[in-house]
Amino acid sequence: MNLSDYIRTVTDFPIAGIKFRDITPLLQEPQALAAAIDQMIELTKEWGKVDLVAAPEARGFVFAVPIAMRLGVGFVPIRKPGKLPYKTVSKSYGLEYGVNTVQMHSDAVKSGTRVLIVDDLLATGGTMDACRQLIEENGGVVVGGLFLIELIGLNGRENLKTKNIGTLLTYPA
Repeated sequence: MNLSDYIRTVTDFPIAGIKFRDITPLLQEPQALAAAIDQMIELTKEWGKVDLVAAPEARGFVFAVPIAMRLGVGFVPIRKPGKLPYKTVSKSYGLEYGVNTVQMHSDAVKSGTRVLIVDDLLATGGTMDACRQLIEENGGVVVGGLFLIELIGLNGRENLKTKNIGTLLTYPA
């Protein structure tokens, strides 16, 4: 199955000059979604034991939860401030125009826990590196980063600072 057949390119979204890679067609096709999950898991076979899967909201959840279920491990949601009901830990990171922050529950990752980070898209790696730092600063060990799509030319791999990075599809930025 060619998963790229299920990725729609929307030009000039969200702003002029951007080619947005829309995963909605893939999500609407059960066989394509199942194939993507299977193929993503296959990329991690040599990375060693995984204790938890973590993902930033919201599209990362779509892939991370079924991957966690298939691996037989738990899931850690990483969210924007004010979205989690219990005590949280935070990590802020710079954007081109401002700062963003991600949070997880303070008890989500125990010391030595091996965590796989999952998202739909790797672009500059800023969000995912903030997730990595958040996990590591709370005692976790990041096994790797796993993505459906990678935008080439934005240095996301280098910015993520983890040796294990898996992507199924690549597109120019």
